[in-house]
Amino acid sequence: MKTICAVQRSFGWLSNPKTIPLQLGLVYYLFFSTMSQAQETELHLVQDSIIPIDLKEVVVISSYKAALEHRLQHKPLATLDAYLESSKKVTMIKRGAYAWEPMLNDMSSERLSVTIDGMRIFGACTDKMDPITSYVDVSNLSEAHISSGQQGSEQGATIGGALDLRLEKSNFKTTDWVGSLEMGGESGNNAQIIGGELNYSDEHFYIDTDVIYRKAENYVAGGGTEIAFSQFEKYNISTNAGFKINDDQKLSATFIFDEARDVGYPALPMDVSLAQAFIGSVSWHQDTFLGDFTDWETKLYANKVTHIMDDSQRPEVPIRMDMPGWSDTYGLFSQMRLKTKKHRFLIKIDGFYNRSLAEMTMYPNNPNEREMFMLTWPDVRTLNSGFYAEDVFDLEEGSLKLSTRLAVQNFNVADDFGLNSLRIFYPEMTRRQTRFLKSIAAQYHRSFKSIHFNGGLSYGDRAPSVSEGFGFYLFNSFDNHDYIGDPDLKNEKAMEANAKLSLKEKRFKLELEGNYFHITDFIIGEIDSGLSVMTIGAEGVKTYQNLDSADLYNISLETTYNILPELQWSGVVSYHRGTDNTGRNLPFISPVAYGSNLQYSNKTITGSLAMQGAGKQVNFNPVFGEDQTDAYTVFSLTVGKQFSFNQDKLYLKFGVENLFDEFYSTYTDWRNIPRIGRNFFATVSYAIN
Repeated sequence: MKTICAVQRSFGWLSNPKTIPLQLGLVYYLFFSTMSQAQETELHLVQDSIIPIDLKEVVVISSYKAALEHRLQHKPLATLDAYLESSKKVTMIKRGAYAWEPMLNDMSSERLSVTIDGMRIFGACTDKMDPITSYVDVSNLSEAHISSGQQGSEQGATIGGALDLRLEKSNFKTTDWVGSLEMGGESGNNAQIIGGELNYSDEHFYIDTDVIYRKAENYVAGGGTEIAFSQFEKYNISTNAGFKINDDQKLSATFIFDEARDVGYPALPMDVSLAQAFIGSVSWHQDTFLGDFTDWETKLYANKVTHIMDDSQRPEVPIRMDMPGWSDTYGLFSQMRLKTKKHRFLIKIDGFYNRSLAEMTMYPNNPNEREMFMLTWPDVRTLNSGFYAEDVFDLEEGSLKLSTRLAVQNFNVADDFGLNSLRIFYPEMTRRQTRFLKSIAAQYHRSFKSIHFNGGLSYGDRAPSVSEGFGFYLFNSFDNHDYIGDPDLKNEKAMEANAKLSLKEKRFKLELEGNYFHITDFIIGEIDSGLSVMTIGAEGVKTYQNLDSADLYNISLETTYNILPELQWSGVVSYHRGTDNTGRNLPFISPVAYGSNLQYSNKTITGSLAMQGAGKQVNFNPVFGEDQTDAYTVFSLTVGKQFSFNQDKLYLKFGVENLFDEFYSTYTDWRNIPRIGRNFFATVSYAIN
């Protein structure tokens, strides 16, 4: 079945219990203090049983096997942000309770390729308050594929990697009619969640429909502190349909509508009155194609994003502002495969056209003064055409993968007013520019009985983002500076080396993984003392510039042990470091992170005890707005039960996050906004077959 129905009751009367038994806390401390894990991995971080050549991670979000899905999910109906944060590779920049920005290998969205079912989509907010992940929901996703470095170049030009959110589809399974109802709630922010789905599938046709609605009030941090302007309201509707023309040819279509309103961002000076997206696609799939080529798939897609920032709900602001933005993207890709005795080829052509426009209007407190208007994104048109190819060929005791991407990217500043505004700083700036992007990667896998080795080298580059190249007075509240883009920036380039050593026995698994990025022409904002600020209260102006180089290191150790067939323990510890060519610490680099999870699961009962934490952030940089974050450790507890009624199933799940009501913030929490305190949730899930 698709996503299971769930009912989560609001537990306001449990949000602040007076006492936690000391004996229970002591057991947690003694048991977990020796265990290490960077996130609550549980079983929902799934990888192939045969270690693949790609350094990928798969976060399972939903499954047609309802019992499996409920067992794997730590908290049914959790937000997509929470699922992604459970990954060992992904961290999230938090500006509020909604729409966290994903980071991979300590690199944010400019250096990543984020797609939905292979479709490129770009946010419409100059402040990155609407990452791509905010326009889908767990109700319409099956899994998230996370690819590190140039392993993600299949999805587009990238430096840090790729995140592809895969939509869930019946895919002609003979399930006939199935349906579900979803409702839920949490105590920490009085969250209310309701949704449902109705699906039909047979050998020739399928259609999946679902809707989900979320509403949350201000959340309460550890110790009972209410975080003002952290509320949000969102609903998401999606439909997938497929028609099998014959056994060899299939036609499918997808539509998603997502809308969020009244979204508060307590770490920012503005909120969001509307974040809206229309996402659609049509795909053709053919099993055989042109001789020995197979699995030909062609997809046409389009999406339209509208994002409106305003500060009308804030009681006191220096000056009222409205900041709407729009992003429209049209694209396609076509790919095919070829398999010979020792080679597996993938050939793909793709392209997209994007229009990004954002503006700002300031309303003076004095009605006799004129309004101030400017384009913060000057109607930038981006046309990207790419070619990707890979060859995986089998060796005697391993395999080798070679891949490459070539692309041409054209920029066009279509608005004359915006172009002339940028020419104040860059008089010789041209309206159009063309950039060539390229990547090449080699990945090797070798097995030595129970030991597996993966290693790779790669090179890739990327063009500046719209903000980095053409942004006009974009205020960054993290370091309290206005930012101006530079259209003459060089492409950012990265050399990467990675290695992974895995030991897998019947009951025990150990993985040691690391990577190193040497990035030249590193793009970052630097202070320009000769420019005046536009934003009231800003400390200065930064322009995007190319640094000579930067270096990033990431290493992690993960272990899993099956204590009993029903009982599994897992843990991970990770270390990260990032500096530029002068030795300055780069922003948003994780301190030492750790965690642990004990998971119990049989046919009808599930339970978990989990811990996650990080050390004190010692490698921070005040120049980029950072200060030192303290070490923290938080615990969570869940328990679940399954009941059967003929073919239908009922699930109960209860849990508590931040068990000891810790007041803390992490290095990725914008301006040290604290995380949610003790948060109780309960889930009643009913699946109808």
